[in-house]
Parts: sequence; C-alpha cells; structure tokens
Amino acid sequence: MYYQEAWKEANEAVGERYALAIERISQIEREKTVPQPYRGYFQCVAGFIGLMEEARKEMMDRQWEGQSLEQLKNWNRRFYEDILPEHYGCSYGNPAYAAGKLGAGLGPLLSFLYTEIRGEIVFVHEGRLTEMTILDELFIEIYNMFEEEVPEESKVEDVLYWFTSDYTDLTVDYRVRETLDPSLTFAKDIVLGRNLEDIRYLYEYGEYVSEEEVKIAEFMNRLPKETIDRMADTYTEGYKKGFEVMGRDLSKKKTVVLLYPLGFERMVKKAMGNFQAMGLESILCRNAVWNVNRKPGRKWGYHGTSPNKQYEYDHRYDQAVYMKKAFADRKLAVFKTAYEKYKKEAAGYAGPAVIETFGEPGFQPVNKPECFSLNEKQEKLTLAFSTESAQVVNEYVPGDETSFTIIAFPKPSIGPDFAEIFQETIRINTLDYEIYKKIQQTIIDRLDQAKYVMVTGKGTNQTHLKVMLHPLEYPDKQTNFENCVADVNIPLGEVFTSPMLTGTEGTLQVGTVYIGDIQFKNLRMEFKDGRISQYSCDNFKDPAQGKALIKQMILKNHATLPMGECAIGTNTTAYAMAKRFDIVDRLPILIVEKMGPHFAVGDTCYSWAEDSPVFNPDGKEIIARDNEISILRKEDVSKAYFSCHTDITIPYTELDEIYGVTAEGEKLPVIADGRFVVPGTELLNDALSQCQS
Repeated sequence: MYYQEAWKEANEAVGERYALAIERISQIEREKTVPQPYRGYFQCVAGFIGLMEEARKEMMDRQWEGQSLEQLKNWNRRFYEDILPEHYGCSYGNPAYAAGKLGAGLGPLLSFLYTEIRGEIVFVHEGRLTEMTILDELFIEIYNMFEEEVPEESKVEDVLYWFTSDYTDLTVDYRVRETLDPSLTFAKDIVLGRNLEDIRYLYEYGEYVSEEEVKIAEFMNRLPKETIDRMADTYTEGYKKGFEVMGRDLSKKKTVVLLYPLGFERMVKKAMGNFQAMGLESILCRNAVWNVNRKPGRKWGYHGTSPNKQYEYDHRYDQAVYMKKAFADRKLAVFKTAYEKYKKEAAGYAGPAVIETFGEPGFQPVNKPECFSLNEKQEKLTLAFSTESAQVVNEYVPGDETSFTIIAFPKPSIGPDFAEIFQETIRINTLDYEIYKKIQQTIIDRLDQAKYVMVTGKGTNQTHLKVMLHPLEYPDKQTNFENCVADVNIPLGEVFTSPMLTGTEGTLQVGTVYIGDIQFKNLRMEFKDGRISQYSCDNFKDPAQGKALIKQMILKNHATLPMGECAIGTNTTAYAMAKRFDIVDRLPILIVEKMGPHFAVGDTCYSWAEDSPVFNPDGKEIIARDNEISILRKEDVSKAYFSCHTDITIPYTELDEIYGVTAEGEKLPVIADGRFVVPGTELLNDALSQCQS
C-alpha cells in the first residue's frame, strides 16, 4: 500500500526515535509516578497512542487489506469513539470536562495537547512516522514535567508554544506542499486504485466514517454511469468556463485541487479524467490536520462527516495557546519560504474545484467558558497574518491567473426524500445556460440605468437597503452587473455587482441563513457608507453571545466589513424545489444565493484581480470591480483586503421589492411583491407560482 513507500526515507530517519517513544509510553499506563487526577489523563492519552501503534503494525504487516467491512467499522469507531457526542461529556477532548477534572488552567492546555495527538489517526493511515514521533515525544516531555511536580500552567504553555513554533518548518511547509504537489498521491491512489463498489475503501482515508458516508457511497454506486458522467461533466465544464469567462489562459496551468466529501469518489474519478483531458493533473488535498493550519468554521480539503461539531467548535480558537507576535512572524516566514520552495508547482496551479454537501440538521453551538478564545491582541495578529499570507499566495499564484468552481449535492440526512432531492439537484445544476443568460441580461439592462438600487423586505422582514452603483461613463460599452450563468458557482442564476460604499446604507435582515455549519436565526445587520455598523442574531438568549458568533463566523474577527457584493438570484426553480421538499433552511449558501437577493460582506467579487478586464456575453465590460476600500491596494495592499467574502440571502418569501432609481428619480422595478416584473423575465415566475399552487 501507498503508505509503506511514500515516506520510507523520512520514516527510516526517525524510526529509532519513534521506537523509543512508543516503548516509554507503553509503560505509562502501569506507572503511578504522576499524582491523580493527572495520572488518569496521561494513562488515557497513552492508551490512545497505544491504539495508534496497534493500527500501525496491522497496516505495516499488510493485515489491514484483508479486514472485513465490520472489522474496519470497528477500527474507525475505536479511533473516534472518545469524542463522539455520546461520550464527549467525559472526554479529555472536551475542554470543559478537562477543566473540571484537571483544573481551569491546566485542563484546557492538556485538552489541546490531546486534540493535537488525535491527529495521529491521519498520520498512521498515511504512514507519516515523523509527525507521530514528534507528538509522542511532546507527550513524554509534558508527562515528565508532572512526574517531578505538578507544573505551573505557564510552563506547560511554554512547552506547547515552542513545540508549535519549532515545528512550523514541518507542519506549515507540508500544508503548502499538499495543496500544490501532485506527487502526493495518497487519496488519488484510493480513488483510482480501489474498487469503489466495495465501500471498504472509505476506511482507508483515516477520516471519521459515519452512516452518511456509507449511504452516499452506496447511493452513488447505484447511479447509472450516464448520471455520474453528467454530474462530473457539469462540474468540470463549469471550471473550464470560469477561465473562458474571465479571459484567463487555462493552457498555462498544470494542476487542479479537488475538494470533496467522502462518498463522492465515483464522481471525483470521472472528474479527474475530465481534468486530465484539459491538461490538468488532479491534487486531492485533505482538510488540515494540525491546529496551526486550520481555520475556524472552514474545511478546505477532502473530509468525512464531523464526528462531533461541538468538539470542533470547542477547539476553534486553540491557537490562543501559541498566538504571539514572534510566532506569527515565524509562521509567515515559513509560509513564504514554503511558497518559494514550491514556486514551480505554484505557477502551474489553476485553482480549486469544490464539491459541497447539504442537508444536515442545523448545529446549535454551546459556548463554554473553559474553551480558549483570542484576546484583542491575538485577533489583530491573526488578521494581520491572514492579510500578509494572502499577499504571499497572490505573489506565487496570482489571482488574475486562476479560477475555481463549486457544486453541491444533498446528503442522506436531508430526509426520506433524499433520492428525489438528489435527482432534482442534478436537474437544477444543469439548467439551460442560454435561457438564463437572456433573462438575466434583461435585468442587467434595466439596472444599468440606475444610480442606486433599493431592496425591501415584507412581513416580519425589516430589510431596507439602498445600494449605490458605479457611474457608467460609456453605457453602450460598460455595465455594473455580471451575467452569472453556469461556470464557477453552480447552479446558475444570478446577476451581481460590487457596489460603491459611499451612500450604501440601511438594514439587512433574514429569518434564517446558514453560514458554514451554523444556522443563524433572525440575523440583522446595519450598514452605513457600505460598512457594517451594528449586528445581532437570536441564536442565544444573551445578545452578547450572538454578536460574538457573528464576529467569528461572518466578520472573521474584523471590527467591521464592507458590502463586497449585491446580487439578485434568479434560480426560482431551485427555490421551488426547496419549498416543495421543505428544505429551504437546509440548503447551502451556494444554492440559496441563487434564490433571492443576496449581499456579501468582505472583499469584492474580483479581489486580487481588479485590474483584469471582465466582459459579459453581450461584450460589455463589467467596471464595478473595485470599491473605496479595495482601491487602496494601489497605495497599501494591507488595507485593501479582508480575506473573506460571506453571502447572506433574503428568500423570495421575505422579499417585497427590488427596484433601481435613476439620477432623475425614476423608479425601475425589477421585483414587486416577490415577483419578477421586467419584461422578458416572466418565465422565472412560473416556478414561484408553483410554490403557491
């Protein structure tokens, strides 16, 4: 198997160290040199490391390949059972439990350590002995501290800090490499080399495999080849069209990163063949394992279902353990060095192709005081690193030379209508490009006459927004809105612009909306001169906790963000499906944004590529590529970008009017009482009428 060869040289170099560490750890479960309650913690974690060694030996002896499906399920359960919801209340992976057992100071630190050690599940499957060795040695070092006397919290924190800092040469460097280097073929070997009809392949990844992954893999295996081909072709053609629409040369590129949930391997395999025909070699990159590489609320890479979303939420700010100015500087230096090291691979990188899923019930997080949080200084350091690292990426992978595509499909957890919803989603993802292009152009032609756009809600929705548009100096050659059909964002169905900030003001409110895994309730934002001035939600009884959640998940810890996009979704077919199956609140923003007007906060739609001309199918240039903040890149690039772009949609049922207003004050209706009223858009209302019939 792949893991026996990929890291052979590196593994041999650390083999003796690893053996010594494992021998020492095997003794801990029997020792009484550490006082209680800490002894229980170390014995528990030592037992987990012992489980990893047991699995490693099975894999090295090739016994793993002969495991039955039930045996593999049992192994996977053993790997993850400690943090599953039913056991999480008494898991050292739970900062609240750890704090209760080990103290408010040491408990969360030791919970952080255990969470990092749990990364060995991945490392043992990939055969990365170096990572296992350094974690085991860290565990022994901290255990030794407790053998002498119970150490001060600051001393344990120092050890964790220096470990994280010292090994960024390994952890950060590898993260850059695995996003760029096609020679890392661990997941490709699974997708291309295994019999995908035998779902045992799912357990080779080392990810948590729930019934969701099993059911989706079995469902995909029942689909006809023609359906799989249609899904993959839509996905890859959207990627190709993205380059064509943006006027970028795909022939200069060599690789594409495929990001997908486990279970979709049949589609991924076909897509890899399609990309190969385009001249692109596929990179299958795993979601980040080390805390130093993870971003709160975001998964970037192939992954299984979360074993416990509360566990992930509890550890979202574990970087507080080590986030200091010296660390941020070192991480950035390593990040730069890594991109320089892999600059050839970076030059050939074309961008990501993403498969998303939807359908899981909304996650309601619980805020625990025992969990780490970033202080004000750490928030600033994190934001500064995000900005500076984005500049590094753009230097080696210029934003005006790459593209992307995203497509989404339902998961079995969406309910008993899963199979029918899946087929309907395929239909929505393959709607007629030409029909929507023509309809959307009529909307654009009307809005291009306007000085600003008004958007108002109805019923309990209190949205009342005035959105300023860029002046068109040459209306016969220029436009404010992009005619977005089926390319980078699948399904088709929106016209969008990056508005002027000065004069953009009012209230944006929506009853429910998903941002990542979180379902926000009664989300409300106030804008002044295009910037968020106030915000709230009803997710918690305490309004302060709601504001904190918005700051984390939407503002990405910025004090404020500008409105980077104003759009009108036209995919009423998707909306009709959502209403028919009563799944509006289960859909991802990728589909929801096509089901009504939506507004993105953060960067513009053209960040890092504002100077590259973009044209609509009618030949007009889209000039709304900058705003008053992004234009600052010409003076100080650090002030121009926020490294985020988060969409918030108002569904048609909560929408009253959208209309443009000319410089002379003339009203130009686009939507009235939730219906499209521009001549030529009547077809869009047919699906809306079906919702009420």
